[in-house]
Amino acid sequence: MPLRLYNTLSGKVEDFHPIDANRVRMYACGPTVYDYGHIGNFRTFIAVDLLYRFLRQSGYDVRYVMNITDVDDKIIRNAARDGVTVQQYTAKFTQAFLEDSAILNIEKPLLVRATEHIDEMADFIAQLEKKGFAYRTDDGSYYFRIAKFPAYGKLSKKDFAGMTDGARVDVDEYEKDSARDFALWKAPKPGEAFWETAIGPGRPGWHIECSVMSMEELGPSFDLHAGGEDLIFPHHENEIAQSESLSGQQLAHDWFHVRFLLVEGQKMSKSFGNFFTLRDLVLRGHKPSSIRWLLTQVPYRNQLNFTFDGLKSAASSVEKLRNFRFRLTSTQFAAGSNPAITQLAGETAARITSALNDDLNTAEAQGAIFDMLRKANTALDADEVHNDDAKALLATLEKFDEIFSVLKDDDQPKMKSILDWARAEGTEKAKEISPELLEIAGSTQLSDEQINQKLSEMEAARKSRNFKASDALRKELTDAGIIVENTKDGVRWRRK
Repeated sequence: MPLRLYNTLSGKVEDFHPIDANRVRMYACGPTVYDYGHIGNFRTFIAVDLLYRFLRQSGYDVRYVMNITDVDDKIIRNAARDGVTVQQYTAKFTQAFLEDSAILNIEKPLLVRATEHIDEMADFIAQLEKKGFAYRTDDGSYYFRIAKFPAYGKLSKKDFAGMTDGARVDVDEYEKDSARDFALWKAPKPGEAFWETAIGPGRPGWHIECSVMSMEELGPSFDLHAGGEDLIFPHHENEIAQSESLSGQQLAHDWFHVRFLLVEGQKMSKSFGNFFTLRDLVLRGHKPSSIRWLLTQVPYRNQLNFTFDGLKSAASSVEKLRNFRFRLTSTQFAAGSNPAITQLAGETAARITSALNDDLNTAEAQGAIFDMLRKANTALDADEVHNDDAKALLATLEKFDEIFSVLKDDDQPKMKSILDWARAEGTEKAKEISPELLEIAGSTQLSDEQINQKLSEMEAARKSRNFKASDALRKELTDAGIIVENTKDGVRWRRK
């Protein structure tokens, strides 16, 4: 079964066929770095990460590019308010995004920054003006002439038949259903940051940034363009208009959009008190693996209701997966195989692939892996799993985790970076640090070799009846987040 994805442009689920055989060129709209990323942002980034991972697992050669918008209306306004440069203002939020993404095991794409492509944007606008798609106003700003692009609205499916020719909109983001000529380049206002370019002083409009960077990195026509559903209009609609007007080619063949989420049944809003950044949740002691799991439980095109009960349930699911892996890797199995178990592993791997090929149906893929867990654990209890079966089950689990990436223990140094950040932010933020985060980030990380050495010392102390030393070593391991278990196959350990 080929990969099938919902294409916002066509409005239906279609077979995915790259333009260039096995090579996939993919662009995703990344963060606007004026603040810390919230869980709605990260639902989108994780969904795109899953798509990238699955494309790669499916054998595609993927060039994955993501932009960082480090200049727009909000950034200009906030930098001026704080009396700093745009670069100074965005630096900490860019770093925070990179840290948060790493904590969530989001693989790093090729990152491109808007402020590093200002001259290319000016040249792009000059070419649009030359072709009659852009015009300059008396103050030195440039606008895109929507009336020159009859296909405007083909992505958002909005009817713009009655739009007013020549009416302009200056702000980067707007919710209006009526189309207006949008800003490509904004002349500087007193006190605003600006760049000197071949088309004059100013700064780019938000929409031109992605057109320039995507086409520069991937060519005038590429396979996949991804982002949150809120970007369909006006951002992506405007991207299409300006890009295709210049190139004469279809910008992206497939458009992949992720729905935003609700929080406890409501739209996320600071005024509702239900607005959470990733850092808010980590400070409360929630593991990034639990957050990642919860944000993937509902397929990307469906509404996800983020709840704290759901987050607890996600933590339990991840723990069951880790315990199953621990059981497979720490038990001494009899040689040989049980055909029924080997078949279970193979069928589960096929079910996972089939589910993800079906418009990235993460819920079905997760259901398949837990069906395998239930049946395999029953067989393990009955000593019906042999050495070859354990290898097959583990291979299926690892293939699943290549996409979902929750089995890896939460990285202590990365968690410590959040702890250090909270302390540096001051007293109020430091008050939010939970005991759970201190336990994860504050304990001393031990390597596997160090743990095994301490277990050997503990066993030697016990055999010599030096129980005080044995207990001290066990406590040291416990304090470092290591759970030691005595089983019929001997002593085994796992990280919390």
